[in-house]
Amino acid sequence: MGLTKSAQFTDAQNELSALAKAIGHPARIAIIEYLLSVDTCICGDIVEVLPLAQATVSQHLKELKNAGLIKGNIEGTAICYCIDEKGFERTKSFFDYVMVSLQNKRNECC
Repeated sequence: MGLTKSAQFTDAQNELSALAKAIGHPARIAIIEYLLSVDTCICGDIVEVLPLAQATVSQHLKELKNAGLIKGNIEGTAICYCIDEKGFERTKSFFDYVMVSLQNKRNECC
């Protein structure tokens, strides 16, 4: 298997790429939307509203958590999930930068 070239990019570029990859699946978007509507929940709550198996939902939650978009706190035998605002703030900062750059070049586009 070939080596990735991620080491040739900045930490910020790699981090943003991981965030984008994490939200690059419709099930993960649905999970984020659900968490926004309820504030906190456990995996079983999400399984009840999505057409996915518990194992699949757990895998999606793991990817979102690894990317820093959600947090999970252990409560008894379950993990209670919620949105991690820091991850979304980093994403927002990037898109704010893109929008400012576009506004500054509005008349210079091809």
